[in-house]
Amino acid sequence: MRGSKAWRNSGGALVLANNNHRKKLKYNQHRWHRCWLWPPVMVCGVILFALGLISLFTGHVASNLEWYSQKLVKHRFWYNKRGGSGHESIDIWKSESSKFYYGCSERGPNYAPPVHESLSNGYLLIAASGGLNQQRTGITDAVVVARILNATLVVPELDHYSFWKDDSEFANIFDVDWFISILAKDIPVVKRVPDKYMRALEKPPYTMRVPRKSEPQYYLDEVLPTLLRRHVVQLTKFDYRLANDLSEELQRLRCRVNYHAFRFTKPLHKLGHKLVMKMRNMANRYIAVHLRFEPDMLAFSGCYYGGGDKERYELGEIRKRWTNLPDLLPDGEQRKRGKCPLTPHEVGLMLRALGFNNDTYIYVASGEIYGGEETLQPLRELFPNFYTKEMLVTEELLPFLPFSSRLAAIDYIVCDESDVFVTNNNGNMAKILAGRRRYMGHKRTIRPNARKLGALFLQREKMPWTTFSSKVKSAQRGFMGEPDEMKPGRADFHEYPSSCICKKPFIFSYMSLEDPVSNAPLAFNSQGELSASSLVPRGEGPSNSEVGSQYTDTPVIDRDLSLVTGEHSEGKPALAFSTPTGISLGGSSEPLTLHWS
Repeated sequence: MRGSKAWRNSGGALVLANNNHRKKLKYNQHRWHRCWLWPPVMVCGVILFALGLISLFTGHVASNLEWYSQKLVKHRFWYNKRGGSGHESIDIWKSESSKFYYGCSERGPNYAPPVHESLSNGYLLIAASGGLNQQRTGITDAVVVARILNATLVVPELDHYSFWKDDSEFANIFDVDWFISILAKDIPVVKRVPDKYMRALEKPPYTMRVPRKSEPQYYLDEVLPTLLRRHVVQLTKFDYRLANDLSEELQRLRCRVNYHAFRFTKPLHKLGHKLVMKMRNMANRYIAVHLRFEPDMLAFSGCYYGGGDKERYELGEIRKRWTNLPDLLPDGEQRKRGKCPLTPHEVGLMLRALGFNNDTYIYVASGEIYGGEETLQPLRELFPNFYTKEMLVTEELLPFLPFSSRLAAIDYIVCDESDVFVTNNNGNMAKILAGRRRYMGHKRTIRPNARKLGALFLQREKMPWTTFSSKVKSAQRGFMGEPDEMKPGRADFHEYPSSCICKKPFIFSYMSLEDPVSNAPLAFNSQGELSASSLVPRGEGPSNSEVGSQYTDTPVIDRDLSLVTGEHSEGKPALAFSTPTGISLGGSSEPLTLHWS
């Protein structure tokens, strides 16, 4: 059975029983999670007020719930559902909660099969735009548009004319046959328009440019009539031309394209994994840092990094390439707004402050760095085990050097396979890789909170290192790649593919379920029912006499258990269980703990 969506919270019920009656108290799990965001005093006040009312009518309920409320306030985490407000340290190399989620992009039961090429509404040509990862985004959306239009997609044409001047074709970077076969149950894809249609055209295919982030209805109203009339239509500069928020089936189609249909060609795959193995042979784990600090990147951003008139002149000349950029803001204003890429030195400071030691191995993926080796030197000093693809291989890299998109594909592979991925920007590669790493198991992905970090870097020399480190950790809460950092729909879907991330069901064996007080295995009868008499009370839970009179021989948990809410202080799933009979939670003062089987 498929797990529930990562952002959907199912309600649960906590029910306490005695020999004479059962009263249900229904709680919405979403509200339980929201309580973590309230100040502790407010939480305690609300809970105690509720407990007072409950106790007035039931007598015994409050005593059983009291430890529950205390656990809710006491056990605070470095990250909670929105990034956390606790101060406990986390594992900087991996997400502890990632094991509760998995990527899910299966077609739904009502997903219609694709039309055959001969019965489709026509042939859709796509001219992608930008660098490799921007084009990847456009091609992903092109598949979805073809599905919306019931069209046959022609293998997309890559951008040969933008800043990168790369004449690579789709087949030079991606496995075409794999792309076609993986999408066979979604849309028909062909390598070229059949000759009979091309000969029938009196002139080149009709071209259209749709507005950015257009809704599906726009394609049905504006593009489909033209496609039906002309049979072949080309959409130009196709990047971010489809809305971010789509139906669940279309979002999952995006995921099937982005995370399954794209497979690099054998030469790129071979060299990329050779670099990965070289990094692994030197260290068990490594960080990949994607540095966007090229001159054109900085000129486009309009940021100033303290280089004086020389920097202003050089970047100002590059900035003249674009005619529609806004006027430059006063020095430092963009940095305060968090709109500027971190410098290599700042990336190094951030990583060291988070807790990465200077013996950590890092792989740096970058183009031409503005300022050259002088700009990179501070990062090298902070992390001497510093490597790039050019440092790891020489002869094997030569055939790819004239092609920026193929070099970007090699860096993509090494970054994707890293234990930790770090970016100094929020560009296309950063978003695409962040989304993929979430989908593939929430591998640690660190994106800088540039707005808060910018102010800290300016004050770096005015505070001791321990204070600076503490403030960096605080600033980075919610920016470390945890599963529930963002609300669905708030971020770009390619960066946070929420429709394609599901919660794992809790699977356990009866024999591994223990009473956390006595550590003894819980006893089940022949019907698979757990008796409360096997639970041992402690602390503020019910007394022995209460357990004896109230719960003995009463089946408390039956075979179909499911976790309602909460976590153990060590991060293990715990607290309450919902059952078909409506009875949950015995007399133990500690939450039951599930052990994975």
